[in-house]
Amino acid sequence: MEKKKIDTRPKERRNGLQSDFGKIVSGKRQILGWSQEGLAEKAELHFTYVSSIERGERNLSLSNIARLAKALGCSMKDLMPF
Repeated sequence: MEKKKIDTRPKERRNGLQSDFGKIVSGKRQILGWSQEGLAEKAELHFTYVSSIERGERNLSLSNIARLAKALGCSMKDLMPF
């Protein structure tokens, strides 16, 4: 008999603000021609964390927003979707 995997993660981890923020980060990263791994290295974050940011699954701290902005060569304000 095959075992069913139980997903214990929250059903929906995204919200509009997080999703929009992730799209902005992804867009700026792609303009620079960087991989998620490259951005993660420059921002001193784990690449899976950057991936989850771009998917809109993370509620970031100010310090991590600052790391991303510095790595991308922009201000924190430039990463905000409003």
